Amino acid sequence: MTILKRFRLHIAVFFAVIGPGFVTAMVDNDSGGIFTYSQAGAKYGYLPLWTLLPITILLVITQEMNARMGAVTGKGLSDLIREEFGLRTTFLMMALLVLTNLTNVMAEFAGIATSLGMFGLSRYITVPLGAVAVWFLVVKGTYRSVEKIFLFACIVYGAYIVSALMIKPNWKEALINSVHPQLMLEPGYIAMLIGMVGTSIAPWMQFYLQAAVVEKGVTAKEYVESRIEVIVGCIAMAVIAFFIIVACARAIWAVSPRDITDASDAALALKPFGVYASVLFAAGLFNASLFAASILPLSTAYTVCEGLGFEAGVNKRFREAPIFYWLYTLLIAVGAGVVLIPKFPLIKMILLSQVLNGVLLPVVLIYMVLLINKKGLMGEWTNSRFYNWVTWASVAILIGLTLALVGITVRDMAG
Repeated sequence: MTILKRFRLHIAVFFAVIGPGFVTAMVDNDSGGIFTYSQAGAKYGYLPLWTLLPITILLVITQEMNARMGAVTGKGLSDLIREEFGLRTTFLMMALLVLTNLTNVMAEFAGIATSLGMFGLSRYITVPLGAVAVWFLVVKGTYRSVEKIFLFACIVYGAYIVSALMIKPNWKEALINSVHPQLMLEPGYIAMLIGMVGTSIAPWMQFYLQAAVVEKGVTAKEYVESRIEVIVGCIAMAVIAFFIIVACARAIWAVSPRDITDASDAALALKPFGVYASVLFAAGLFNASLFAASILPLSTAYTVCEGLGFEAGVNKRFREAPIFYWLYTLLIAVGAGVVLIPKFPLIKMILLSQVLNGVLLPVVLIYMVLLINKKGLMGEWTNSRFYNWVTWASVAILIGLTLALVGITVRDMAG
C-alpha cells in the first residue's frame, strides 16, 4: 500500500470513529466550566492562561486510557469495575456518581435559564422546553443521529472565539501568559487554579467516553485514529477555554477586576464592546448548557446500567432498556424541576457538586490505572513503564488538587 493510500485510509477511519472523544472533551465546557473560566479572566485577567497547557496534558492522559480500554475490551468502565472489583464497590460508586451528576444537571438547566433570561425569556418557559428537547433527542433518536447533533453542537462553541476576536483583547499579553507560569500565594488565586483543573477533568467524563467508544463499535484496529480524535477533542476544549478567559480579561478585568455571580455576567459585560459579541457569548452559554444537559444524564444512565448489569444504549428502544431510559428521564425531570423552585439555593448545590466530584475523581482514576495494567484484561495494550510513571504522577497531582478543592469548597460553604 502506498503512503498516499495509507494516509487516505487513516483519514477515512478517523472520520468514521470521530465522536466520543471530541464530544466528551467539548461538553466539558459546560455552564460550570464557562463560569469558572469567565471568573478566572474577570478577576485575574490573562494570568491564568498558562494553566491550560498542563490541564490539556492531564486531560489527554486520562481520556486516552478510557478510549483504549473501551476499544480493547469492548466494555464500559463501570462494567469493568464490577467484573474486576465486585458489585459492592460498583454500587457505592454509582450512588455517588448519580448524586454528583444530578447536582451538575441542575447547574446546566440554570445555565439555560440565565442565558435565555438575558433576552427577556422566563425560566418557567425555557427550562421545561429545554428539558423536553433533550429528552426527545435521546429517547426518540439513534446513536448515529444523536451523535450528529452533538457534533453540530460542538461547532457552536466557535461563538466564543468570534466574540473574543470582536472585542480586540491584548493578544501579546495573552500569548506571553500562556507560556509563562505564575503562582501567587493568594487563597483566591490558588482556589481558582484548582477549580480550573476540577472543572476540566470530571468523573462523568471517564465513564461516558468509554461507554460511547463501546457503543460506537470502535475496536483495537481503529484505536490509533480514535486516540487522535481524543487528543484533537482535548486541544479543542482548551482552545475554547482560552478564548473565554481572553474575552473576560478584556471586557471585565481590563476595566475593573471583579468576581462574577454567574456566566451570564460575562456575556453582559461584553455589551459595551458590541451587542453581537454579547449575544454570541450568551448563545455559547445556552448551547453549552443544553448540550451538557443531554450528555450528563446520558452518561449517568450508561454508567449505572452497565455497572449494575441492566441493558443500556441509545440504539435500544424504551421497552428494551427501560431502566436506562427511566433513569435518564428522572435525572432530567428532577434537574429541571429544582431550577424552577423559587429561591432554591442553586449556588450551594453547585458547590456541593464540586465537593462530590472531588471525592469521586481520585477513586475513579485509581481504578482506571489498576484496570489498564491488567495483562489478562488488556493484553499488549497495557501501559508502558514510562506511561505508568506519567499516569501515576498525573493521578497523584489530580488527587492532591481535588482534595484541596474539597477543602476550599467546604470552607466556602461553611462561611
